[in-house]
Amino acid sequence: MPVFKLSDKIAFPPPELAREDGLLAVGGDLSAERLLLAYQMGIFPWYAEGDPILWWSPVPRLILEPAKFHISKRLGRDLRKGVFQFSFDQDFQAVIKACAITRTEQNEPTWINNKMIKAYCQLNKLGFAHSVECWQDKKLVGGLYGVSIGGVFFGESMFSKVSNSSKAAMAILAHQLQQWDFDFIDCQMRTKHLISLGAYEVSGPVFFRRLQNAILKHEHHGPWLFNPVLLDSINLLS
Repeated sequence: MPVFKLSDKIAFPPPELAREDGLLAVGGDLSAERLLLAYQMGIFPWYAEGDPILWWSPVPRLILEPAKFHISKRLGRDLRKGVFQFSFDQDFQAVIKACAITRTEQNEPTWINNKMIKAYCQLNKLGFAHSVECWQDKKLVGGLYGVSIGGVFFGESMFSKVSNSSKAAMAILAHQLQQWDFDFIDCQMRTKHLISLGAYEVSGPVFFRRLQNAILKHEHHGPWLFNPVLLDSINLLS
C-alpha cells in the first residue's frame, strides 16, 4: 500500500488503506480540527522529533473495555489503603510533559515533542483531551492522558515515578469510564503491560465498526472532575 501525502485540506484517506505496519499518511498539521477527525476515524499521529508528521492506523487494534480492567491484589490493596490521591484535568501539561521526560530518562524514544505537547494542551483547553493525575504527599507520581470522543477514550501515554502509580491512574480512569458507559479504551499498540491489565486485540473490521458506533454516544466534553466517591465504589470491586 502507498503512504498518502496530506494536503492543507482537513481530510484523511480511509484507514483501511494503511500499510501492513499501520502507517497511513504523512504531512498535514496538528490542528485541533485535524486531530479530532483523525481520532474519529481511528487514526493517530506518531513521529520522531525532526521527522514529518506520520499518521497511523494499525490493525489488529488493542482495546480495553472498562469493565474488564484487571485489578491485581497489590493494586487493590494500595487503593484500599489510600496510598494515592487522584484528580482529573488538574495539571494536564505536567502529565504530558512527565510522560515525555520519563521515556527519555529510560532511554526510550518519544513522539511527545514540543509540537505534540502544544497540540494536546490545546485539545485539553477545548475539552477533548484529559489527564488522570496520581498524587502522593502532594507530589505528582503517576498519570496518563488521552482524548475522549463519544464513548471512546483514546489512550496516548502514561508515566510512573512510584510503583503501581500509573496502574492506579488507569484503574481510576477505567472505573470512571465504566460509570459513564464508555464502550472501550483504544490502547493503539499491543504491549504485555496493557494485556496484563485486561486489554485484548480485535480485527480491523471489528474495531472500525465498534468505533463508529461508540463515537456517536453522549459526549463527556469539558473539564472532568474527580469524585472521591469513585474510590469507594472501586474498592468494593478490588
